Amino acid sequence: MIDLYYWPTPNGWKISIALEELGLPYAIKPVNIGRGAQFEPAFLAISPNNRIPALVDHDPPGSGAPFSSFETGAMLVYLAEKSGCLMPPDFKGRHRVLPWLMWQMGGLGPMLGQHGHFKLYATEKIPYAIARYEQETRRLYGVLDTQLGKTGACVAGDDYSIADIAIFPWIMTHKAQGLTLDDWPHVKRWFASVRAREAVQRGLAVGKELRQPQATMDDETRKHLFGAPPPPTTP
Repeated sequence: MIDLYYWPTPNGWKISIALEELGLPYAIKPVNIGRGAQFEPAFLAISPNNRIPALVDHDPPGSGAPFSSFETGAMLVYLAEKSGCLMPPDFKGRHRVLPWLMWQMGGLGPMLGQHGHFKLYATEKIPYAIARYEQETRRLYGVLDTQLGKTGACVAGDDYSIADIAIFPWIMTHKAQGLTLDDWPHVKRWFASVRAREAVQRGLAVGKELRQPQATMDDETRKHLFGAPPPPTTP
């Protein structure tokens, strides 16, 4: 059994989708990031970067004591290696998947996260920041569109993999971020195909009742998600 420390966000969905795709037994341990549960010592013991998700595998490969992991890229690799699925078994195939997983971790997720923050959540709208991160978001969508134009069905080649799972939840944010997939037809085709998968639908439904609409976000939630507001400037 795997304990998944989770909140329904794009990063959380990566792991709930992977677990549903793999059919591994798991239990959800909600971590209410809007109330600061990610800073509690018990959670920090398994996720020292105070970010969800994290996991504890009570039946790790090779047996032994429960094994914990954090950071979604590492968790996806762990689950793929544990199950022998969602990652090509050959050396070259594996290293076709891993660059796109790292691309999501180092580029797509952080840049879309910043775009979403400055465009949707920041109390002060800074035109330069919004324009800067929208430009980078659009560039990254273009990179993905070009890749899918070459590979066809999936990001890293013919087979669905942890690269697709990592990227998909962030593309789900396109409407909220004011983007249309009509601008990237290969991404649009791929997105519809992945979203239609039954395991993806199940993974997205995990903890759906926990999500908080943006309009109801209070000061405490903002404090825990975004840190304390900056002090007022002196005239």
